[in-house]
Amino acid sequence: MVWSYESKISTQDLQPDVLKSLSLIMIAQAQESFLKKARQDKMKDSVVAKVAHATSNLYQDAMKQCQKLNVKGILPKDWITTVTAKHSYLQALAQKYQASVAKNAQAFGEEISRLQQAKKLLADAAAVGGTLLDFTDLQGTIQRSLAAAKKDNDFIYHEVVPEPAALKPIDSAVIAKPTAISKPMNSKSIDLFEKLVPLVVHEALNAFESRRSEIINREISKVRESTQLLDSILVSLNLPASIEDLSGQSVPQSVVEKSLAVQAKGGLHALESMMNNLPELLTRNREIITESTKLLDEEAASDAQMKEKFGQKWTRTPSTKLTETLRSEADKYNAILNNAIQADNIVREKFNNNKIYIDILGKTEAELSKALPAANAASALKDSPVVKKLREFMAEVDAIKAEREVMESELKGSTFNMSSAFLSSLAKDGAINEDVISNQQLDQVYGPLVEQVQDSCRRQEILLSNIQDANTQFSSAKQTDTSAQQREEVLRQLATGHNTFMELISNLEEGTKFYNDLTQILVKYQSKCSDLCFARKTEKEELLRDLTQSIANQPSQNTPSAPAHHATEILTSYYGNPYHLTVDGANHALERHPPERPPPPNFQQGTTAPRPTAAPRPTAAPRPSAAPQPSAAPQPTAQQGMPYPTQPGYPGYSTQPMYTPPYTGYTPMPLGYNPYSQPQQGAYTQQPYAYSQQPFGHAPYPQQPGYPQQQAPYPYPQQPR
Repeated sequence: MVWSYESKISTQDLQPDVLKSLSLIMIAQAQESFLKKARQDKMKDSVVAKVAHATSNLYQDAMKQCQKLNVKGILPKDWITTVTAKHSYLQALAQKYQASVAKNAQAFGEEISRLQQAKKLLADAAAVGGTLLDFTDLQGTIQRSLAAAKKDNDFIYHEVVPEPAALKPIDSAVIAKPTAISKPMNSKSIDLFEKLVPLVVHEALNAFESRRSEIINREISKVRESTQLLDSILVSLNLPASIEDLSGQSVPQSVVEKSLAVQAKGGLHALESMMNNLPELLTRNREIITESTKLLDEEAASDAQMKEKFGQKWTRTPSTKLTETLRSEADKYNAILNNAIQADNIVREKFNNNKIYIDILGKTEAELSKALPAANAASALKDSPVVKKLREFMAEVDAIKAEREVMESELKGSTFNMSSAFLSSLAKDGAINEDVISNQQLDQVYGPLVEQVQDSCRRQEILLSNIQDANTQFSSAKQTDTSAQQREEVLRQLATGHNTFMELISNLEEGTKFYNDLTQILVKYQSKCSDLCFARKTEKEELLRDLTQSIANQPSQNTPSAPAHHATEILTSYYGNPYHLTVDGANHALERHPPERPPPPNFQQGTTAPRPTAAPRPTAAPRPSAAPQPSAAPQPTAQQGMPYPTQPGYPGYSTQPMYTPPYTGYTPMPLGYNPYSQPQQGAYTQQPYAYSQQPFGHAPYPQQPGYPQQQAPYPYPQQPR
């Protein structure tokens, strides 16, 4: 999809008519600000009238624009009302100040006419926007001025009041004017959407940059390799120092220039300082990679531990699969650092091999002269043809080097704006033929530079061949001895030291920049690893919480079946209360059955059982086996007395029926006999003995006629004493 003005959908407030309305309102407001300033500064009435009239006209233009159908429904309603009211108000204000001008000119009829016109306009403004704006002060001022003017004219001047149409129009003084928007509005501003292009165009731009970088790197490499080859051959021939040092005593000019160049770059101290910084930069980058991989390893170990613990329930993506891209990046960065270490070792080896001669080049010219061995004079060759020819060749060498510096800067400094070309192609054809467009543009810009590089390399080959031939003639013609050979060797080493110094400075600067740039990349990589590990930790905690909750909510297993011999046992309490246990065939659950109730005692009504005064406490007899409940229990009689003896002075036993609680699934444990117990009066109890209504220490009362028959408690056995 191609982004164009026609295809975009804008909001209503960005429509052209709405924007024009807003622009006119802002211009009128700006003009009104100047009007307020003029009134505050008490400028001349004629000036204020002109500014007020111009402001009124601007509000009138804004009012007409705001009343259009496609604008009226978008802007707030009170805006149009305010603009209309201000148009009339400012026109009235202009008439008021122009009336003052007429008064000063003694045109009293014009003054009255303008004040009347101002009063009418102000009434219209109040009728339209009286609820939004306050015109009270101006209305009062105009009313008082009009009354005073009429009074003076009626009694003194008697001038004719002209019609409003006959009045001279008020001049306008427009101060606020719209200005064109400069792009960019600020020289330091950055357009955030400048590089926002369709994805197809973005991919084409990346492919074009790759092609461009390939061409630049290839041609610059050719230029530098050719220059290094040229320097190495000249150093081996000791040129141009050999043709400059014909006297054998002074320092050759080329050596002096090389010495000054080395000193300008900082000399040996600068090299040592930069080389000492490289290990620190390398260690910093290595630590960032190590910390990043450590985070990934810890997260992977935690994930593996959870996977081993929960098995198939641990369903999230494994860390090894999720961090595959990050680990491949770490391997790539480690390989880059390993290559950088090898390059640093090469740089350090070159530095150690040429350290002595670089140090000599960093000294003054006098110290440099002392470092050179003296040689016999060869001044006879000073004006020989071979020396002149070698000097010409050295000038050509300097020219080639200068040309190559220009070519390298042009290769690096070429800029392109391929976005417009790719956008035009996409809009025209619906697709981008990146290969054709890129090659055409690259050939157009870099074609001449590539030809220059090739021509420079061809001329260098011819020049080197001529230099070698001329140097052979020069060497045979020059007188040579041991001292001369030593001097030439030192000069050759100094030239090598200079070239090595320049190369090392360039390499160290590039290496320092490389490590700093790599640090920024690695910091972003570390942030990615940290964010991933934090997200994985949060995900692990949530999943672990869900798994723990699901395990806790999982139902327990069924209880095992009871053995068969458990069904035949009968548990008996300490007081002989049996619990009959049976086993359900289906559920194997225990059921409890209450014991059978014994039959009530038999006694005749109207009689009471005798109470023996003393008798030994009977021992508890074993409870017989449970028998089926009789269908009809015999009525107790009074002749049947209490089956158990009571002690004198202790309460007897009531003949009222004992309260029996409803069956609740168990039989309460019977209590033994306690001679010191005192049952509570008038309340039922679940004790195995019935309560008594007799006072403490008396025998039971005889049965009274008309009261319910008393009944002895059930004959439970007593605990032996």
